[in-house]
Amino acid sequence: MPLDNDPPDAAAIMDATGLKAFQLAFVLAPNGGGCSPTWGGTAAVSSDTAVQSVVNTIRARGGDVSVSIGGYGGTKLGQACSDPTATAAAYQQVITKYGLHAIDFDLEEPEYENTAAIRNEIGAAKILQQNNPGLYVSVTTAGTADGTGWFGKQMLLEAKSQGFTPNNFSIMPFDGGFNGAASQTGALTNFNQILQSTFGWDQATAYAHEGFSGMNGRSDTGEYFSQADFQTVLDYATGHHMDRFTFWSLNRDRQCTPADNGGRTSGTCSSVAQNSWDFARYSVRFAGVTPPTSTPTPTPTPPGTGCKTAWSSTAVYTAGNEVSYNKHNWKAKWWTQNETPVASDWGVWQDEGAC
Repeated sequence: MPLDNDPPDAAAIMDATGLKAFQLAFVLAPNGGGCSPTWGGTAAVSSDTAVQSVVNTIRARGGDVSVSIGGYGGTKLGQACSDPTATAAAYQQVITKYGLHAIDFDLEEPEYENTAAIRNEIGAAKILQQNNPGLYVSVTTAGTADGTGWFGKQMLLEAKSQGFTPNNFSIMPFDGGFNGAASQTGALTNFNQILQSTFGWDQATAYAHEGFSGMNGRSDTGEYFSQADFQTVLDYATGHHMDRFTFWSLNRDRQCTPADNGGRTSGTCSSVAQNSWDFARYSVRFAGVTPPTSTPTPTPTPPGTGCKTAWSSTAVYTAGNEVSYNKHNWKAKWWTQNETPVASDWGVWQDEGAC
């Protein structure tokens, strides 16, 4: 749950779904430089009261939190701190401040292309694991159809070389040409094989150290992941006794207005038809809890049904943006401006059919 993009009321989610575990994101280095933890690069952890209030609310209802460090944007502490010891000291401030029992290292672009930064992050994770007995440590990285890419594999090799084994390595199978649950479970199968070959684990041990971090609804690149997709991945995860099932993000676990959000991705709603907190209920089921009864999920409107916002010659469109033109919906394949949507294998626009 990011602390921007209109964060929802954690207590209301807990009451509606039975969800007990929340991941708060993201801890970063200060925007102005330095090796001290902040929320989002701006709010110092040392003087925080706002996040502490959220943590207190969740714990008062019998839940708990993990804190996610890193993510896609901003400067990471692994980049800003001088070595693993200094990096670990910064993260220890977060653990001590909130009395954490769990922490997640979200290692992705662009940080995981920086060898020294990843060495600092993995080294810090190992130090924290040693200095905080019982601390649950997860490492999350980008997913590809092959499981994870070159930099993800280098990160795993760094963990092996340092003798570090977290509770799980999770992949994010979205924003990489995925299309529904089958492509995601295929990536999880391939990632399992990577874990086996990297660490010398058998299949069951690899699954016991494997996690899934999805994206609900419409992804940044225009992929769609419905409630049915989440159920399929959940069945795969529980059937293979995986260690973790989570998603980005609770802030997006709400229906947009209109439901498809005009064919655009939002940080505050899912861009698919849903009841509030539909996707959170899959995490609850993964934990082995039956969610409270809710109203039936609205019937999803298939992507492309109904005309999107009309194409404009003056607007700038990026990959995944959708428009309507001549009673057809079109999706941009890359950045474009003033290029009329026409059917072509090599053009910028993909015809999604009549609307």
